[in-house]
Amino acid sequence: MKRILLKLSGEALAGEKHTGFDEATVTVVANQVKQLIDAGTQVGIVIGGGNFWRGRTSETIDRTKADQIGMLATVMNCIYVSEIFRSVGMMTQILTPFECGAFTKLFAKDRVNKYFTKGIVCFFAGGTGHPYFSTDTAAVLRAVEIEADGILLAKAIDGVYDSDPKTNPGAAKYHEVSIQEVIDKKLAVVDLTASIMCMENKMPMYVFGLNEENSIVKAISGEFSGTKVTV
Repeated sequence: MKRILLKLSGEALAGEKHTGFDEATVTVVANQVKQLIDAGTQVGIVIGGGNFWRGRTSETIDRTKADQIGMLATVMNCIYVSEIFRSVGMMTQILTPFECGAFTKLFAKDRVNKYFTKGIVCFFAGGTGHPYFSTDTAAVLRAVEIEADGILLAKAIDGVYDSDPKTNPGAAKYHEVSIQEVIDKKLAVVDLTASIMCMENKMPMYVFGLNEENSIVKAISGEFSGTKVTV
């Protein structure tokens, strides 16, 4: 794959603390992405905001405002992770769908393509810029817009299962599953809006556990042991 969209879980980046940042975890991610960049792969990144805020768990705050807080959480995550990436020798830019002063650049496909040709890692923060859309949907949207070859979905579990492995010890893992089956069986790889976008735009996903050794590098090599979601 020449160009990928990497979707990182905010909670996974928080490590065992589950909130805030875990620098050791982020540094491991950064070193893996650097291997991809050094090999000539172009990398865009979307990060969830769950290590700071989950708007839909609030029963008192207006949904639009709750989602806006979540969007800002992803901006904070991207600023932090971007700086860790820079510390290991990469060039980065953060792009948002709304103005953030001097913190970020406004997202535009032409701008992203220019950054990619210079070997710059592009962080897509702020979700879609609108409420009622998750960072899953934002990741698929950006992947389609930048014409990525696939989405790497780094999660807390190591693939797609037929039921929740946390509650069902007998849950069976898929090595390959179609996006249609994901939708039909409600396998919750990404939310329904994101799943339909993947299906309509023929965008494959590679689902794997972030905590597995060298998992991001393996996801685009022959050693991939997660689940491929086909289109």
